[in-house]
Amino acid sequence: MARRRTSSSSSSTGNTTASPTPRNRTPQAVTIRRRSFGDFVKAFFAFIALLVLVVGVPGALAVLIGWPLPSGAPSLDWLQREITVTTFLHILTVIVWLAWAQFTACVLVEVKAALSGVGVPGRVPGAGPSQILARQLVAALLLVGATAASLTPGLSNLGHSLEGNQRPTVAAAQATPGLFAQQQEQAASTAAALAEQASHAAAHADVGSNAKQHGDTKYYRIQPPEGRHHDSLWEIAQRHLGDGRRYKEIYELNKDRVQPDGSKLSEASLIRPGWIMEMPGDAHGGDLVEAPDASAHASSQAQQQVHDYAKSGDHAQGSHAQGGGHHAQQVSLPEQRPASDGGPQHTAPAASTTSESSSAFGLPQALVGAPLLAAGLLGALGRRRRQALWQSALGAVGGRRGMEPPTPTGDAADAQDALLVGADPEGVRLLDRSLRGLAAQLAGESRALPTVYAAWLTNGDLHLQLAQPAGKPPAPWQLGQDQTFWMLARTDAERYDDVDTAAPYPGLVSLGTMDDSRLLLNLESVPGIVSLSGREADRAAVFASVAAELATNGWSDRMTITLVGFGEDLTPLAPNRLRHLDGIDDLIETMEAETRQRRGALGAAGHDSVLTGRTGPAQHTRWAPHLVLLAAQPSAEDAVKLAELAADASRLGIGYLVGTETGDLPGAAWEMEVTSQGKLLAPLLGLELDAQLLPLATQRAVVELFVEADPDREPDGPTPAPPFLVDVSEQGRPAVYARLVGPYEIIGLETPDGERSALLHEALALLLLHREGVHPRVLASALWPRGVTDDVRDALLERLRVWLGADRDGSPRLTADSTGRLVLAKSVVSDLDVLRSLYHEATQGRGVDSRAVRGRLLTDALVLVRGPLLADRPEGRYRWLTHEIIDAQLPLLVADIGLALSAFHLEKDRAEKAIEALNAALNSAPGDERLWHELLRATHATGDTGRLQTLAADLVGRSGARGLPPRTEALLDELLPSWRSGAVAAG
Repeated sequence: MARRRTSSSSSSTGNTTASPTPRNRTPQAVTIRRRSFGDFVKAFFAFIALLVLVVGVPGALAVLIGWPLPSGAPSLDWLQREITVTTFLHILTVIVWLAWAQFTACVLVEVKAALSGVGVPGRVPGAGPSQILARQLVAALLLVGATAASLTPGLSNLGHSLEGNQRPTVAAAQATPGLFAQQQEQAASTAAALAEQASHAAAHADVGSNAKQHGDTKYYRIQPPEGRHHDSLWEIAQRHLGDGRRYKEIYELNKDRVQPDGSKLSEASLIRPGWIMEMPGDAHGGDLVEAPDASAHASSQAQQQVHDYAKSGDHAQGSHAQGGGHHAQQVSLPEQRPASDGGPQHTAPAASTTSESSSAFGLPQALVGAPLLAAGLLGALGRRRRQALWQSALGAVGGRRGMEPPTPTGDAADAQDALLVGADPEGVRLLDRSLRGLAAQLAGESRALPTVYAAWLTNGDLHLQLAQPAGKPPAPWQLGQDQTFWMLARTDAERYDDVDTAAPYPGLVSLGTMDDSRLLLNLESVPGIVSLSGREADRAAVFASVAAELATNGWSDRMTITLVGFGEDLTPLAPNRLRHLDGIDDLIETMEAETRQRRGALGAAGHDSVLTGRTGPAQHTRWAPHLVLLAAQPSAEDAVKLAELAADASRLGIGYLVGTETGDLPGAAWEMEVTSQGKLLAPLLGLELDAQLLPLATQRAVVELFVEADPDREPDGPTPAPPFLVDVSEQGRPAVYARLVGPYEIIGLETPDGERSALLHEALALLLLHREGVHPRVLASALWPRGVTDDVRDALLERLRVWLGADRDGSPRLTADSTGRLVLAKSVVSDLDVLRSLYHEATQGRGVDSRAVRGRLLTDALVLVRGPLLADRPEGRYRWLTHEIIDAQLPLLVADIGLALSAFHLEKDRAEKAIEALNAALNSAPGDERLWHELLRATHATGDTGRLQTLAADLVGRSGARGLPPRTEALLDELLPSWRSGAVAAG
């Protein structure tokens, strides 16, 4: 099946706070052009042509020839008559009448679409050329009307591409593919027809004027290199367009045009000093020049070169000006980055960091290319690690306090890096808020949730494909390419806040991408079984991906995922969601019982389906989906039973994805096939996707990360030491010392100049928090969450190396290990490293055998705590900290230090010193219950009952409506039996 293609422009994501990238490469203000005399002439002739074809043809036929068909029923004698010229005329007349009827229908369809301004013109069967002619005549006639621009979607929306939330119809038709073959065919044909209509409209709009006026066009001259820095299209776009990802707009404007040295720009990654770049219309900056006058400070030679280059632009851009259809069909999504081959002027401003740059930097592409899956896994892994830390800290085994999570190695380390690079937590957050916000709005309007078969994500815009039209969506949602699509632009989605509404479509799961649009299929809404055929290993990769995303996604509340025939080792990803059954018999028995139970519950509640139940008062506790993933092909008898169960499953919130070797499965509503080339095919649905897979090796590496982070897993051997220990003696003074605990401060380095200083500081902080090493692609994705090119990343790493410098022996302070990960030298130290080392030395090193040493080390450690981590970090930066567990580790470490120092003082009955240490620790870990317990004991040791009563009242006040934890109440009952009456009096 032929796939639809759309060219891509710059991504709408990036590490900037600028407004979203315009849809077109060259945004233009919407202007009203006065009608020319030529427009009226063309409109007049169009009117005459329509009058002749619609009215004149039937009139002439009726007057000159009359009725061509026989007046009575045909007989045998009639068939035996001699064929005369009159017979031929009558046959020809019938053909002309049919052609007239078809053309008249085309005119009526086009006039209706033009005047209504809603939707796109329908297709008249077999009327390709006729409908095109009718469209051109109608468009020419309406072009001179006072309201033509607003009434004709083909002229108003396609002749000029709009910015903001409105997307050209042809772009929507092509960028958001349909699920059904009929819809896809209609969208493709409509897109082609409207593209032609747009070309026709723009051809009229451009009569007597050029596509661009030289005086409004800006140009930039590529600057010669300064030291190690070379100009790149990315940095030019960053400076003059506010977004480096818009370099593609510059490339498209200048591609294949002759430069002053006679060469041409043929690759976005290769530019030379002295070349001239035409810039988009919204470019700004002092070093831009305008043609033909150039600028006052430019040399006459430079002025002439810009002038000559502007002339080449008129010729080169002629095809683009002819209708603007090329720009109207752009989908602003990242493209694959071209390979870098080095060279002084060579840059590679091509795509996001998701592409493989070299084998040394290779990461599992299955995770890098699955942003929603990676975000879900990364979030679940972070929660698992935090839970393990808290359980170890609150556990009875003192040796596990302050436990460091194990550092992944080998495939597990690569998998973790791939999760960090590929994850799009912001996309997940917007998807979740958008769906919940829609559900809340519909509930507020007393409207039912529409049945959604699928969702398409394109450039952050969300398209919901409905099972059937459901009316006009609530604002800011809009109707999409037809009545069965609801669309929400990313800029509108960002305005949604968190709402207390149940997740309306928790069964959405990513299947793959088509023309860079990501498809999420709603498994629980499918009217029957979804079958998947293909080789066993390929099917298993799809099943594993679906199971992992459903188990960890961020747009659902509760669900049950039953795995049959595979996935027993996947349960560590989400033990509360995933369950494994041994065989189909167990599955059928389980699902028969649940189907009966759900039918009865829906009837008792008075709901038609789970969708109506999710907007009711019990939305958070009932109607969670149950999704069944059956990898093994069922027998014929079992297949029939499953088909019977699935017949009513979509109403009950149950979905079935079943594997089959033959592709022929009874009761299969939708049939898909995964190929050995990684394609997911569904011919009847009109789909050909690049499948989202989770191969076995990557699956095992991900599961290993979760198993190592299991909070109930007993550690093997002694308590693990911190990953990096420093010499805390006087002889261990570092060359570079960074203070991270509290305000960020660096000692031993000069502050970098310019706008890159903040990036260098952030990069150093990331490296200091990961002494085991940081993959270059992880570093790039942390600093530029929305993607950056290899050359920009490498340039920053080079500046970082120069800034950090070398030790006295000449060894650089930033190197790469055997795996390609970036590692800091031991001479570069942070206060967090010192804090961990002091605590480790006090509790497991020299402090174990020397009380005096232990007390001094713990006191020095507590003095280092100046506040939360990176307390003064700027707004919008250091977002990668949300993926880290340091925000949980640091308070626990500070609490452990405070507890150890308190115990040290209480051994000598120095209660006031113990209280001082505990209060210092509480400043950084105010929610640690262990600190409050020890503070109660230390205060009790002073013998001051009034002071203890005041502390108890303070604790009661802090607890609020939740009340005190049971262990705290028990301790107060032991130390201060009268605390309850005091708390009541205080209340």
